Formats: sequence, C-alpha cells, structure tokens
Amino acid sequence: MTETAPPPTAPLRARAEIDLAALRANVRTLRALAPGAQLMAVVKSDAYGHGALPCARAAVEAGAAWLGTATPEEALALRAAGLPGRIMCWLWTPGGPWREAVEADLDVSVSGMWALDEVTAAAQQTRTRTPARVQLKADTGLGRGGCQPGDDWAELVGAALHAERDGIIRITGLWSHFACADEPGHPSIDAQLTRFREMVSYAEEQGVRPEVRHIANSPATLTLPESHFDLVRTGIAVYGISPSPEVGTPADFGLRPVMTLSASVALVKRVPGGHGVSYGHHYTTPGETTLGLVPVGYADGIPRHASGTGPVMIGGKWRTVAGRIAMDQFVVDLGGDEPGTGTEAVLFGPGDRGEPTAEDWAQAAGTIAYEIVTRIGTRVPRVYVNEEQVG
Repeated sequence: MTETAPPPTAPLRARAEIDLAALRANVRTLRALAPGAQLMAVVKSDAYGHGALPCARAAVEAGAAWLGTATPEEALALRAAGLPGRIMCWLWTPGGPWREAVEADLDVSVSGMWALDEVTAAAQQTRTRTPARVQLKADTGLGRGGCQPGDDWAELVGAALHAERDGIIRITGLWSHFACADEPGHPSIDAQLTRFREMVSYAEEQGVRPEVRHIANSPATLTLPESHFDLVRTGIAVYGISPSPEVGTPADFGLRPVMTLSASVALVKRVPGGHGVSYGHHYTTPGETTLGLVPVGYADGIPRHASGTGPVMIGGKWRTVAGRIAMDQFVVDLGGDEPGTGTEAVLFGPGDRGEPTAEDWAQAAGTIAYEIVTRIGTRVPRVYVNEEQVG
C-alpha cells in the first residue's frame, strides 16, 4: 500500500504522475453507466500500480460505495488507514487472517466448505462476537475460484444458512466472475449469466437474503447492462484504461487514463553508423545518428518483451526503443536530434499530447494494459496531482 511522493525539489530520474481528478471523473462516469447499481472500486495490487490509499480515498469521494481487494492484507491496510464503508476481499488461503477481517468489518468471500469452517470459527473467537460478513462465490464457468453448481453449491448454501441462523455469520452477497466479458458476443457470457441467475435463485429459495448480487467486472459494466444486478466491480476502468481494444477505447466510454509515466533523458550522444546498441547488439545504427539514454528498465517494470518496439515521446516526437531494454535503462535512436539532457521522455499517458498510451506499450510487449500499469515498480515514485476534490 504505497503512498509516495519525492521531495518537491529533488531531481527525478522517473515519475508516475497520478491524476486523481481523472480517477474521480472515471468513477462518476462508471456510476452513470450503471445507475441502478452500487459501484465497487477495485484497488487490489496497490490500485493497479497507482497507489491504493490515495486512489481509494478519491474513489470514495466520487461516490464508490464499496472498495475491493484481492488479499485480506490489502483490505486490512485500507481499514487501518481509516477508509470507511464496505470493503471486500476475496483471495483467501487456509490459515488466513479471518479473525482480523471479521473484527475490521470486512466482507470476506467464501468459495468452499473449508473457508466457511475457518471464518465461522474465527467469528466465534472475536472479542465482540460480531457476525462475519460473508459473500458466497459461485463458479458460473470461469473455472477458477468459486463453488461449483449442484451439490457443492447446495451444501455451501445450506451450511452458511445454518451459521447465519446461529448468529455466527451474515450472508451479505452472492457473486461470480466472468471469463470472457472482454470479448463481446462470446457465448460463455450468456451461459454464465444464466448459471448465475440459477445459482442465485436457488440460494434465495433456500432463504438467503443478500445485500448485493454481483458478477459485472469492468468490461461487463461498460457493455452488459443486464449483468449489473446490485453492484458492479470496476477495476481497470477506474484507472481510465479499457479492458481490451475489442470493448472500445477509453474515450469511447468517456474515461481518461490516470497514470503518466515519464523519465528524464540521462545522456545524449552522437555515434557513427554501424554502432551496436545495448546487450546482444540486436540493434545497430543504420548511419550516423544520436542516441538518448532513458534511465528506466525492467527493474522499474518496463517490459523487456518490448525491446525494439516500445514507444516513447521525446522532444515532441515518437521514438522507439533501440535494442534490448536492460534492468535500469534503455536507449532510443534520436535520428540526429539533440534534445538536452534532462528532457522529458514520456513512456505513456492519456495520449492527448500525442504521447503513447499504456495500450500502445501492451501492443508492443504482446500483453494487456493491465500488466503495463500494474508492474511499474516501487523505484518509480508516484506523484499525485489534483488531490483535492473541486466542488
């Protein structure tokens, strides 16, 4: 749960500027797309690399009714920092901090009997004997977490209702997760929606009265209004990034990327033609030119798979990584231009200044934009702008 900013007078090797006004605007846009549902802002993995605490606070300011994390430790850190309201966490392993989660009034996800047994035992050991807030997760076709339909679901629902009648837990939610919502028209989408409705109906017929039912992630929030139910779980869209090019661009949905990653050019030098560049000499200069050294590398989260293809804007022009990306630095061929040392090199941002976007880097590295922003490491300070909400 990093919350970093360098001293204002310190020279910056690199920086990830986080625009909290853009994040708040994205939350408001997403809420408008699902007007009948509450919105959960997912801030797992340090808010997808953007900084969990500042982003969580901004999301709540903009009307997010829930916060979501993967691990209980992430959720406990939010609560310890004073974040109010509903916080849910779903990635549990045996022996996890169930008691701490119950005492912190977190919503915990249960996918099987072992987890229900552990959370009920923990709830009985708490100082206040407060019922644990439990959400039952259904596997409707993703084949990952979640309880299988049929006898497994019947057993879990029955045991949870028994624990609820005993005052040990409160069943607060029924939920699931899509496999292919980022591929509009994929046949699994309708199949999962049908299965989810069936599993919810069974649970409610048995007596479950959940506060929320939810299956919609970011792509479903953007494109599948029939999936919104009581709550939508928006992750990558909160940060202004599209779940996939097939779904649409951020601008298509009125979203703005929140992170701008830049570095200061550390060296500019003139070299002759035929000069090898970086490890393995996978790039040699085609003629006399200038090279610029950008002081970030794969230790900072710049994907090595983008060697020779990653885009960067220096001096108002798009450039491309020349040769291999190293641990701490990479080189660009400046084509004879000689920007001064200290010139800003923008790796990605919203794109409205003509700079590359996280999606451009994803295409260059053969991955997804989620990974590009999430992997930016702790050596790169997060610098928050527009921290105060206006109006």
